[in-house]
Order: sequence, then structure tokens, then C-alpha cells
Amino acid sequence: MAKVALNTPAPDFTLPDLHGAPVSLSDFLDRQNVLVVFNRGFL
Repeated sequence: MAKVALNTPAPDFTLPDLHGAPVSLSDFLDRQNVLVVFNRGFL
């Protein structure tokens, strides 16, 4: 996976939501701030 440089736009990506529907970062272009949390779960 390529590294993301500081002070550059985040690359667009798509992941499934809680119900399995695809959600892309680009869906939130009209928002000023977006918080992305990757929950890997606890084992």
C-alpha cells in the first residue's frame, strides 16, 4: 500500500458500511471534516 504524504488530499477508497452498502470517501466531499475509524476488532 502506498504511503500518504502530509498535507495532501487523502486517496479515495470504498468500504462496506454496517449493512454492507459501499461507502466512498468521495461521498463526503462536501464536508469540511471526515473522521475515518478502522476497527480491526478485538481477539
